[in-house]
Order: sequence, then C-alpha cells, then structure tokens
Amino acid sequence: MNENGTNVPAEVKGWNWGAFMFNIFWGIGNKTYLPLLCLIPIFNIVWFFVCGFKGNEWAWQKGDYADVKTFKAVQATWNRAGLVQFIITVAVMVLYFLFMGTIITSILNSTHN
Repeated sequence: MNENGTNVPAEVKGWNWGAFMFNIFWGIGNKTYLPLLCLIPIFNIVWFFVCGFKGNEWAWQKGDYADVKTFKAVQATWNRAGLVQFIITVAVMVLYFLFMGTIITSILNSTHN
C-alpha cells in the first residue's frame, strides 16, 4: 500500500508491538484508521497481526516525519509499551490457566474421596 505517494524507507518496515497490542489507540494516535477494523469480531484475530506487520508503514505514510530517526524515536515508545503489555498479557494468561487447572484438579480429587 503506497498512500499519498509516500515511499516507505526500508529502515521503517518491520514489526510494531504498539500497533499489535494497542491497535485502535495506536491507529488514532498515528492518524491511520485501518486498525479500527480490529473492532470487527473474528476478523480482528487476523487483523491484529496485520497491524503489527504493516503498522510502521501506515504510520510513516500518514505521518509528517522529517526523517527516519524521528520516526523511530516516536515508534520506540509505542514498541516498548506494546511489548510490556504483551509480556503482561502472556503472564496473566499463564497464571490464569495454572490457577484454573489447580481448581479443576482440586474439584476432581475432592469428588473421588
């Protein structure tokens, strides 16, 4: 996608954790509204990953960045926040499944006694 005749430098392309984890808010903050498609149920499962892969390109095309260094500095904040959120989400999910497994095992063991 080459919007507004803006060429995307190779240094800009790559994964964006902010666009992946905070897709809707990231999209609004970067003036690119394709991440709003994450509001569509079922479709959003795939679109989260599309946002992560294409986010930097969309932000570059819609933004008014003077150079790649400035762009990367802005997106670095989004990337850090997104990565931290991803780690927290995975940790909470692991703890949840361990907790539920413990409860189910406890219930099953108590019914056999």
